[in-house]
Amino acid sequence: MTHPSRPDPEVAARADRALRLTIRKLEIDLSRGFPRRWHGGDAFRSQFFNALSMSFPVGEQFFIDSVREAARRLPDTPEHAALRDTVQDFIGQEATHRRIHGLFNEELARQGLDNRWQDWAKRRAERARRLPPLHALAATCAYEHLTAVLADGTLRYPRWLGDSGPTMQTLWRWHAAEETEHRSVAFDLFRALGGSHRLRIGWYLYVLATFAADSGRQTWINLRGDASLARPRTLREAASLLLGRDGLVWRCAAPLARYLRRGFHPDADRDAASAMALARRWLADNAASYRVVR
Repeated sequence: MTHPSRPDPEVAARADRALRLTIRKLEIDLSRGFPRRWHGGDAFRSQFFNALSMSFPVGEQFFIDSVREAARRLPDTPEHAALRDTVQDFIGQEATHRRIHGLFNEELARQGLDNRWQDWAKRRAERARRLPPLHALAATCAYEHLTAVLADGTLRYPRWLGDSGPTMQTLWRWHAAEETEHRSVAFDLFRALGGSHRLRIGWYLYVLATFAADSGRQTWINLRGDASLARPRTLREAASLLLGRDGLVWRCAAPLARYLRRGFHPDADRDAASAMALARRWLADNAASYRVVR
């Protein structure tokens, strides 16, 4: 996979008009723990979301490192100043996500769950660091789109979090709102540095495949640790989340596929405006649940 080295002036101009991101600290207390099947007693949903959280601290550190390294290669010109500032805001938001999910994962460890995903992610991150910086950034763009699609569903479809309780709904929807806010930062940086369509799509297909495999493997490990793997009810729970009404498969397939278009941009996606409206509404309605840091 190759890429051109010429920066994209259109992206630089758009980034120059970008708004700064707000960095927030979530005010919830996880020190007292939470139930093993915190998702309203639904073992599969609980362990699927637990699996996602297990990947976040390592993944978000990789995103931080990749955008920081790539941003060093931006031309030192006024039209790139806003993008550089937004990258710093992106790093601040991802650092708060890394922290809260680190605390979440500590409770999962106390419950006896085995986090293997972090080990898989660490090995891949180490291999990616040996490649040219645009490769790590392309992988970050792919993960950011995947995360943005899941974030939109978390805000848009109440069934995804169901009866998970106020603390968990606050944690996951706060994360979702901020992922929606910064969904285009890595993408704009990639374009500004001249990243190619071929490089972007190559890494996206790789990320989709590894995410599907890793999320499935880690959920299976979690269900085994929860002693719920062999229950017939667990299979029904999985079918409901993945294939039922507002199931992840039905709701995510089309927005995930749109990333493959040559002219794709996160802010110009069909659902972009409504996704941002949902994120802003949640942040406005739940301002008491977080403290603005910057």
